[in-house]
Amino acid sequence: MSSGTTFADHFASHQQVVRQSIIELNDVADAVERVLIEALHKGNKIISFGNGGSATQASHLAGELIGRFLKNRRPLPAIALVSDPGSVTCIANDFGYAALFERQVEGLARPGDVAIGLTTSGRSENVKRGLAAAQRAGAIAVALTGAAGLIDATADFVVAVPSAETASIQEVHLMLLHAWCQGVDKVFA
Repeated sequence: MSSGTTFADHFASHQQVVRQSIIELNDVADAVERVLIEALHKGNKIISFGNGGSATQASHLAGELIGRFLKNRRPLPAIALVSDPGSVTCIANDFGYAALFERQVEGLARPGDVAIGLTTSGRSENVKRGLAAAQRAGAIAVALTGAAGLIDATADFVVAVPSAETASIQEVHLMLLHAWCQGVDKVFA
């Protein structure tokens, strides 16, 4: 029995979102890659964060930068704000979940760092507050969102995948993260 959605249907839908993303996001994606490379060249760090699936992607990005992506190179300074359960639970308990990333960014971000907040809906209060804290600290704020963009907040760069479907947004977010890692590898390997 088929559920109505096949593997081929999913990929056909995904391909459409990817094609549209290439058209709409090329310039901003290239600009973010340049910002990442420049920050890393200057010795600054990349700070990433998000909730749920976006949290795993934030962690994945930090792992690729501090570890390796496609090529062996020196480790690059990157941290995911979702990886320390002690800090996450302490901040959520003592200050509320909305302050989770803001509090960590306030403690870690410095001018020239790059903070990447992932929110497929564009509405995640803790991500928006984390991006705002990054800007206050003089860091560059990058929001990875879906078609809605970043709701009632700002960032230096908003990379809005042209889809309202969470799975498609996350798939393109991962492709963007990998493209940026590949660009970083070309420079630092």
